[in-house]
Amino acid sequence: MDSKRIILARNLLLLLILAGACSARGERKPKNEDCLTCHGDSSLTTDISGRRVSLYVDGTKLNHSIHGSMFACVDCHKDVKGLVHETAPKKISCADCHSDAQQAYSHSQHAKTTKSGAPAATCEDCHGGAHEVTGADDAKSPVNHLNIPATCGKCHAQKFLMESNGASSQPFVSYQDSVHGRAVVKGSMKAAVCTDCHGSHEILPARDSKSPISKFNVPATCGKCHTQVQQTYMASIHGQAIMRGNSMSPVCTDCHGIHSIQSHKDPNSPVAEQNLSRDTCARCHEGVRLSKEFGVPGNRVSSYMDSYHGLATESGSVVAANCSSCHGVHDILPSSDSRSTINHDHLQATCGKCHQGVTQKFIHARVHLEEGKHPNDTGSIVVRWVRVIYISLIILVIGAMFLHNVIIWRSKLIAKRKLQNPLMTRMTTNQRWQHLILLTSFIVLVITGFALKFPDSWFAEMLAMGERVRSVVHRIAGVVLISAGIYHVFYLAMAREGRRLLRDIAPRPRDAFDVWGTMLYYLGLSKTKPAFGRFNYAEKAEYWALVWGTALMGLTGIMLWAKVWVGDLLARWWVDVATAIHYYEAILATLAILVWHFYQVFFDPDVYPMNWAWWDGKMPVEHYKHEHALDTESLAEGEGVEPDAPGNSDPQLRN
Repeated sequence: MDSKRIILARNLLLLLILAGACSARGERKPKNEDCLTCHGDSSLTTDISGRRVSLYVDGTKLNHSIHGSMFACVDCHKDVKGLVHETAPKKISCADCHSDAQQAYSHSQHAKTTKSGAPAATCEDCHGGAHEVTGADDAKSPVNHLNIPATCGKCHAQKFLMESNGASSQPFVSYQDSVHGRAVVKGSMKAAVCTDCHGSHEILPARDSKSPISKFNVPATCGKCHTQVQQTYMASIHGQAIMRGNSMSPVCTDCHGIHSIQSHKDPNSPVAEQNLSRDTCARCHEGVRLSKEFGVPGNRVSSYMDSYHGLATESGSVVAANCSSCHGVHDILPSSDSRSTINHDHLQATCGKCHQGVTQKFIHARVHLEEGKHPNDTGSIVVRWVRVIYISLIILVIGAMFLHNVIIWRSKLIAKRKLQNPLMTRMTTNQRWQHLILLTSFIVLVITGFALKFPDSWFAEMLAMGERVRSVVHRIAGVVLISAGIYHVFYLAMAREGRRLLRDIAPRPRDAFDVWGTMLYYLGLSKTKPAFGRFNYAEKAEYWALVWGTALMGLTGIMLWAKVWVGDLLARWWVDVATAIHYYEAILATLAILVWHFYQVFFDPDVYPMNWAWWDGKMPVEHYKHEHALDTESLAEGEGVEPDAPGNSDPQLRN
């Protein structure tokens, strides 16, 4: 006989003895000690719907609990008449005694979630087992003030559990790091916990008008702790708007956050000095929504950011005035209200907080200017005329300077060019046209492409195009670039000069040694400079990078243009991959042109201020010999040399 059978036999024997004793003494109500004779055995279990359930009751915890100190077992288990249960006792409902709490819970979000079949908190999940329930004043109680966050966190900190119910665990994580959460960890009995804001049994969603976290109820909910602040807020223009039912007016959580509330001294807080104007107040007072609905002037924040105070704040100043410095914090009132800090009668005191000794003349300066309106006071009129005069002066003076220098620069370049004879052909007319089309389409693609990616940037504004126009121009330029690429492929295959170009620009093992030799020479570690053929390693690398980049940008560009078709044909993530490649390849190509190609064309001291080959196809013979000494074919044939050019006396360079 195994141990379980021994225990079962022992329990049956005890029951028979107790039953016999009771029958001998007549019927009596069993005491807790009698019930614990069996239920005090930690191994006592039963099967319920195929699941093994423990029937163990810890006598010590029972006696310490609220229920154990007030009731006997049979006061709750009223269907138990004797120690031997002919039928299994019925499950006890908390509602039998706590009907008010049960009624409130039945309306809660938890009860509705449970009815839908999803897991949600029940009485025992929050209060503990029925035999172990202790009062909220007990430090070990799960509903003790300091333990409430951990109790709620048993569910609300579980990421997958919350997501399965269409919610998130982030609010609990944010609360833990908030000023309230950290205070509770330190033992504060005053800091708000979950139940202070959400309620205990009748927890309702924010969209329910009866919920304490419904927007119009938030001030009263926060006011349970922050009474004085609530009273001040309700008298403000924001509080008055809330009382009138204006849902666009901010309440406590709109400015301070919800679960992630931080001290105003925390740099991450939305009400920190550096964040208040740019982020928090701007959410309402910068857009046109308030202007359209209620006639409240817009662009308040942008006009502030353009002022001395705003510029100083952006530069990191912690003493420059922000919105709250002038308008107040919770007591914000319109300037027409005699209690307002920006009322004319109080401006001297308000400005004087920072600018000691201010006078009535000082406070007449304007802070915010309404968009599209031009004040007619003397100062504003003078400022407007100064602006007009200086803008006109800048255009005329700088324009004249630019024109003056361009005329001289052009003349000197022409004179210098004439001194560079004899010349030879570096690029044919066909090649120059291909280069020009490539150059033009590339520049248009760069400008319009980055303008589409960053529509608020200065170069997007400079284009003065709407998004639709920019996208059309971008696609036209893309088609031109792809067409030029396709033409170039046929040019390489069909034209004699194209086939020669492909042969000469093909990469060779020698190019790797040329890179090393060139670096040694220009670092002063070698006395011999490598000699190159028609194209050096830098020109070859740039050409093949251009081929690769054009093909890649063309392919990804077509995928983005036909993203619906691509998304249906392939997996949707292919469009995302194409977007990423198109963007980063554009950055790579643009920087490569600026850093690599522009050096070769403009900044190389040997060709400065510009290599004219892209324009007229010509290159000085001496410079060509210096840079491409191994290109004996071009030098021997004198390809492109102007035979009648002055100083062209070398026979091998003549046609």
